[in-house]
Amino acid sequence: MTDRPSSQNSRRQAEADIVSRHLPSGYTAEPDVVASGGDNASASASDLTSPEPQDSLKLQGGDVHREIFKIKARGKLHQRSATFAHPSDRRSGTFAPTRGYITPSEQRAPGGFRRQFLLRQRQRLSTVTTPVTTNFISFLDLYGSFAGEDLAESEDESTIQSADNDEEAHPGETTPLLGRRKSSRQPAKQGDAKLTKSFFTLLKAFIGTGIMFLPKAFRNGGILFSSITLVIVSLLSCLCFHLLLQCRKRYGGGYGELGAAIGGPKFRSLIRASITISQIGFVCAGIIFVAENLFSFLDAIAPAQFFPLGTKTLIGLQLIILIPLALIRNISKLGPAALLADVFIFIALVYIWYYDIATLSSQGLHPTVKLFNPNAFTLTIGSSIFTFEGIGLILPIQSSMAEPEKFSRLLYIVMVIITIIFTSIGALCYATFGDQTRVEIISNFPQTSKLVNAVQFLYSMAVLVGTPVQLFPAARILETSLFGERASGKRSSTLKWKKNGFRTGLTLLCGIIAILGASDLDKFVALIGSFACVPLVYIYPALLHYRAIAEARWVKVGDALVMAVGLGMMVYTTIITVSNWIAE
Repeated sequence: MTDRPSSQNSRRQAEADIVSRHLPSGYTAEPDVVASGGDNASASASDLTSPEPQDSLKLQGGDVHREIFKIKARGKLHQRSATFAHPSDRRSGTFAPTRGYITPSEQRAPGGFRRQFLLRQRQRLSTVTTPVTTNFISFLDLYGSFAGEDLAESEDESTIQSADNDEEAHPGETTPLLGRRKSSRQPAKQGDAKLTKSFFTLLKAFIGTGIMFLPKAFRNGGILFSSITLVIVSLLSCLCFHLLLQCRKRYGGGYGELGAAIGGPKFRSLIRASITISQIGFVCAGIIFVAENLFSFLDAIAPAQFFPLGTKTLIGLQLIILIPLALIRNISKLGPAALLADVFIFIALVYIWYYDIATLSSQGLHPTVKLFNPNAFTLTIGSSIFTFEGIGLILPIQSSMAEPEKFSRLLYIVMVIITIIFTSIGALCYATFGDQTRVEIISNFPQTSKLVNAVQFLYSMAVLVGTPVQLFPAARILETSLFGERASGKRSSTLKWKKNGFRTGLTLLCGIIAILGASDLDKFVALIGSFACVPLVYIYPALLHYRAIAEARWVKVGDALVMAVGLGMMVYTTIITVSNWIAE
């Protein structure tokens, strides 16, 4: 495999050779063209007899074309690194930046002290990270631009710190030793993610806690109706994603910025409000799910008298963990916990597939399985929409790609894969357990099995540690609305504690909502999907496309039809879900 630094140095040397052929000889822009006295012994005879180069500024117009001479100088600097290398390093081909020190004679050379300082800084700040951790932390960074919005922390908490760390970790010859004050605005990052990395990032964006609610959704709608509903929701989601990407292609920016450019500031506020409501809904559903799974886990491993804890008590205990995590300003610090959560989810899915297929092959289809359930089929629609919860990460993932023009095709491939995964989990579990299928599907598996108990506990922990990541976009949107986008707690401890108090209150509010909705998790999930997710996924993209992109009449009719279908689904399923909830 080609060494990246070596290829970069070769490229720089080639550039310097080309430039040098067109420059007058005897002039240079190098700051250290003459070796120090300590290195005279290593100079060749030709070097001692050659005339000393003059500064290129002495040429006519020297200040204008000095940058061109610097290209030549960089190539010579690379060549001269072998002169400064330790003899053992010359044989191995490694020089000071890789061997970790600079010799005294190198330090006495012009610029040597500075190179020693930068080398020590690089060693002090360098950290060893595995490719998995690095990629996953970059995935979490996408939540800092959730839905394409700039949700990164204000200059007090993480923006300046991240900028400082980035520059110190990769210092260069032109970097000031004392540094300078950083701007509070983060520069736009050039996408560098390859197709493979973007593929797995999209999978992580769509496969979350919602997949565990699908078995109960299949019970509510019937195995045939639910399968068809999932496919239709997937196709409609792909269409709306395409409309949103077309708007982004013309106007650029994030979801909210598109709303502001096309529909004005109020439309942007409406989009951000829907993002906030949906994310809070995801958080509340996750809290309920964890509480019910932990209750089943404790009931399986010990008698009730040893753990007399109900679902509401377990929700309260979760808040003890969630409140400190919600106060974390830099979302990348949640990387290890969220990575562990994904591992646990993967383990649970593999076990579910294994158990369901083994049971169906030996016992056959459960006798109570229905093709269509007319009593609660509307809950299936809301739960299916809830499951496809990845719209907030579509735009930032596209921005992170080195070839964003290939994103659409990649997105459709991922949508086909996750539709197969979602349908298989829902259908297999319902076919295995029939009308006994529970919302916390892992509770259906043999509770006497230690493996099941372990999977149940690990999955609960996975959802629990992933909850702060889901809460982050909502907290930042509300926080910037209350305190301003540039409000800094660095210079005001009062403001910092106000922000801490707000995040604590928001987490407590999620706990209260979870307690109120704990009695019927499937209805709560359907309500969130119908009321909050439908506008965000179906109505807003079609409206943006209708107002900004659509020109042909049939295109406008199509956009209007999508909006009408989305609005109808939202109103109808919300009313029916609330009615069923009240009736019980």
